[in-house]
Amino acid sequence: MTRGQSLLLGLGVFGLGGLGYALFLLSGLEGFSAGIAAEALLVLVVFGWTGSYLFRVVTGRMTYMEQRRRYRDAYDAATDAELQKRFEALSPEDQEALLREVGQLPADPAGPADPSAGR
Repeated sequence: MTRGQSLLLGLGVFGLGGLGYALFLLSGLEGFSAGIAAEALLVLVVFGWTGSYLFRVVTGRMTYMEQRRRYRDAYDAATDAELQKRFEALSPEDQEALLREVGQLPADPAGPADPSAGR
C-alpha cells in the first residue's frame, strides 16, 4: 500500500465516522449519543479489520506470502522443466550413471573393482 493509499484510507475512515454520526442524528439520537454510537461503530470496524488481519497472519494467507508461494511454484516448475530437458539430452549411459550417483538406481554389482580392496 502506498502512502497516498494509506492517507485515502484514513480519510475514508474519518468520513465513515462523520457519515455514521449524521445517520445516527437522522435516526433520532441526540448529538452526544450519536457521537458515541458513531465512535462505537468505528471501533467495531477497526477491531473487525484487525481481527481479519491477525487471522490471515496466523493462517499464512497474507498477500506477500501468497505471492511468494506463487513465485516459488513457478520457479520450481521452470527449474524442473529445464533439468528434465538437460537430463533427456544425456546419453542413456550418462543418464544411468547419474541415476546411480544420486541413489535412484542400485549400485552396479559388475562395476569397477575397488583398488583398495586387495590391500
